[in-house]
Amino acid sequence: MAEAAVESFADLLDESLGQSDRLEGNVLKGMIVAIEGDVALVDVGLKSEGRVALKEFADAGQAPEVKVGDEVEVYLERMESKNGDVMISRDKAKREEAWTQLEKSFGDNERVNGVIFGRVKGGFTVDLSGAVAFLPGSQVDIRPVRDVSPLMGNAQPFQILKMDRARGNIVVSRRAVLEETRAEQRSELIQNLNEGQVLQGVVKNITDYGAFVDLGGVDGLLHVTDISWKRINHPSEKLTIGQQVDVQVIRFNAETQRISLGMKQLETDPWDGVAAKYPMGAKLEGRVTNITDYGAFVELEAGIEGLVHVSEMSWTKKNIHPGKIVSTSQEVEVMVLDVDESKRRISLGLKQCSSNPWESFQANHPAESELEGEIKNITEFGLFVGLPGEIDGMVHLSDLNWELSGDEAVKEYNKGDMVKVKVLDVDVDKERISLGIKQLSDDPFAGSVEGLKKGAVVTCTITSVTDGALEVQIADGATGTIRKTELSRERSEQRTDRFAVGEKIDARITNIDSKSRKIALSIKQHEAAEEKQAMADYGSTDSGASLGDILGEALSKAAEDKK
Repeated sequence: MAEAAVESFADLLDESLGQSDRLEGNVLKGMIVAIEGDVALVDVGLKSEGRVALKEFADAGQAPEVKVGDEVEVYLERMESKNGDVMISRDKAKREEAWTQLEKSFGDNERVNGVIFGRVKGGFTVDLSGAVAFLPGSQVDIRPVRDVSPLMGNAQPFQILKMDRARGNIVVSRRAVLEETRAEQRSELIQNLNEGQVLQGVVKNITDYGAFVDLGGVDGLLHVTDISWKRINHPSEKLTIGQQVDVQVIRFNAETQRISLGMKQLETDPWDGVAAKYPMGAKLEGRVTNITDYGAFVELEAGIEGLVHVSEMSWTKKNIHPGKIVSTSQEVEVMVLDVDESKRRISLGLKQCSSNPWESFQANHPAESELEGEIKNITEFGLFVGLPGEIDGMVHLSDLNWELSGDEAVKEYNKGDMVKVKVLDVDVDKERISLGIKQLSDDPFAGSVEGLKKGAVVTCTITSVTDGALEVQIADGATGTIRKTELSRERSEQRTDRFAVGEKIDARITNIDSKSRKIALSIKQHEAAEEKQAMADYGSTDSGASLGDILGEALSKAAEDKK
């Protein structure tokens, strides 16, 4: 009897131990019987309780919410440790449960929820309801993310890319979920997109020519000229990556799916009514915003700029870069010259806000005024003389000397010389001032020809004999020329060798040219006039007298008159 009882007890013990061995590696249900500090004691129906850290009962980033009496599932690692305790784990229980569910989701290609809770080399760790998965850095988002902190600790969907239960490896992707969602949003957005529609988006990328805005599955280009009515040199002056903005669809090409966006279109156009606001002739204060080779742009108000062309920048500084007259951000006074509201153009003038030096010079130095100036330059046309108001006047070669030619007279002057000049003419519109040096003295030619007139007969003294003409001097110092063809009515007598220097002759003045300063004379015309007069005074060939008789009598009469 006793032996039977012993054998029965041994069999029961062996059976119990065999069952216990089979329990190891399985998930068991137990009850929390006590909480000691940060450890919970769990009774799983074995000879002793197991100890589980409280943190194993909490989800990632959350505080544990368990109490005595709660029924929990734990994983039995060993029946008895070296200390005689049952070794159990809540984490492994959750992991086993999670793996089973994850394998089902992976097979069905379903999304799973998880929480990013740590960083590792090449990516991040994700808690998938107890199972730890690896999230590669390239799979975090559709575009590179500089700061992942806002994503950590938040439950969000993931797609399982691959999993190996034997090795305990799971790789997930957040990007795959975003791309799928993005494709759905893109399709819906494209179908409902219309020009003029106002949308909300996020600045995705910034370039020199604009910014790309994510509208929720589709990107649109916000060109730099459509960001603000005010001139901006780079989109980064107004936008930052990640910034949320309201934009309007300006153009949409359904075939290429290109979307052009605008921000300034949501604001009032400052150009409306600009012609009335800035009438021509008005003087305004503005700020230089940009300088080019052809002029400078001046901002009159936010979104309104006008161009000061290089020709309207200075009265006196010509052919220089606008940057040498004004600088960026400089406050300047300008005058409105023209407004074209349809073309959104305003022409401004800078020099018009200061006095015109040519007008000032004309007022202070009218024609015939005399003043002194420095020779600034000598050219083939004449001398440029510096005048008050930082302007120049020109003395033409023909106005240097009464007697000498311009080429000869200019040799007497050097750059830097101070000269006295007379104002001949001021042309304000053409910005030209004509000066003269010879006009400071009387014209000797004018004095010598005073009293002389065309048609008068004068007695001349031959000063030079050439093959083609005679140079003669008239009384009072005037000089003249008798060309060879004007020496006689008879061709055979038109020879200069018949005359000698110092000989006195009578000739008729045929022309007085003040510009060339020359007097033309003719013996031939004088003879013809004498013959005509003789015919009138002494008879006519119609009465029977010969021309020789008439002239002979006239000559005799003339000789007697001389006596």
